[in-house]
Amino acid sequence: MKRYVLTRCAKWLGIFLLAGGVIFYILQLAPPDPSQCVLAKPVIYLYPETPQETRVNVVLTAGTFTVTEPALQDGWQVMAYPDGTLVDEEGNTWPYLFWEADSQGEFQFEEGFVVPGNETGAFLEKALAIQGLNEKERQDFLEYWLPLMEKNPYNQIAFQQEEYTSLAALTIDPAPDTLIRVFMAWRGLDEPVEMKEQVLTPVSRQGYTAVEWGGTQVQ
Repeated sequence: MKRYVLTRCAKWLGIFLLAGGVIFYILQLAPPDPSQCVLAKPVIYLYPETPQETRVNVVLTAGTFTVTEPALQDGWQVMAYPDGTLVDEEGNTWPYLFWEADSQGEFQFEEGFVVPGNETGAFLEKALAIQGLNEKERQDFLEYWLPLMEKNPYNQIAFQQEEYTSLAALTIDPAPDTLIRVFMAWRGLDEPVEMKEQVLTPVSRQGYTAVEWGGTQVQ
């Protein structure tokens, strides 16, 4: 009897393990959730007209921060200077505030651009300038993103507005006269696709200016 019970247990254990293995295999084959995304390297620059204490906060509507520099508590408290220098409460100097997050969001690709990989740098220089980024900010952007993009045959690029700002609310106190938030969603392509060209709105920087840029690579 004991041998019979053990045999039955072993049989059911084998079926259970086999079923578990099949389920695991199916899950491995399942396509990734398209809503999963990384909000990669949003950085925030502040340019007040005179040195001033400034409080900055980013609140995610979905997702979790993976990196923040300086460490984000219930916001960043910094002394901001006209040249963009930021000094935190511990006396550390920063060129910008930095954060990244895992989130969930759907990004629009109804309008945008399809750019050959070897022309991506020149395209981004022009597109970012239109949207108000200065030379240093553009170079910081390209330093991070261009190595990931320029070797692709083509890149599909769409700059996001509400799709991004609805995921990450930015508050700055005192409020800037000009706020620029540029967020790029992109994916590499082997072949070009048809796409309606996105109209980029020119931005003029007036008075106390805050700038944020970031992006996400969509699979």
